[in-house]
Amino acid sequence: MNKNPSTVQRVLNVWAIVLIIWSVYRTKLALPEWFDELIAKPIVFILPVYYSILRYEQKPFFQQIWLKKKTIVTDIYTGLLVGFIFLIAAFFSNYLRLGNVSFLENIFTTNLVLAGILTMMTAISEEILSRGFILKRLYEDSSNMYSSSFIASTLFLVLHIPILFTIPNLSGSMLLLFMTTDFILSLVNSFIFLDRKSLLAPILIHALYNFAILFYR
Repeated sequence: MNKNPSTVQRVLNVWAIVLIIWSVYRTKLALPEWFDELIAKPIVFILPVYYSILRYEQKPFFQQIWLKKKTIVTDIYTGLLVGFIFLIAAFFSNYLRLGNVSFLENIFTTNLVLAGILTMMTAISEEILSRGFILKRLYEDSSNMYSSSFIASTLFLVLHIPILFTIPNLSGSMLLLFMTTDFILSLVNSFIFLDRKSLLAPILIHALYNFAILFYR
């Protein structure tokens, strides 16, 4: 009798483990943001993925999450182009919300180097789990881009609920806006990931989206 879990069951098991551990971490601990994104999140998000691929798939890790060099130039171009669209959308959204550009002070008073490192590391951790591991395997199991993208995006959104509810002053319409944009981001990244069969562009898009969040602080 084969005791190994199915691909979908394995994906859901890893996602559930990450969700439980990350939820407990976010609600019980209040550590510096740099520790959350540079140390805690890679451990919680990437290690279970690495272990699952190593144990059950026994193939090169980067190959199995579609992180490759072959299409690096076009991936960077795609990632930067779509990512800047999110940046521009964040700018106009905040302008319409406030009626002025005073929110730009948040950017000028931020350590942009540290912010860039943190947003990139966040994107790497979350995209390896959500796109490179979960979405890739759901798509390979169903061969349906739309259903697998929708399911993966829903799991992505649920994974962010512990984070969203721990951000001070984030409630009501602003909370709904963040949840909606998170879901849209995930769908866009999912379609690009499956079309290009590369994780690099989604990582860059996600990183620039995270950077756009600085406008809302």
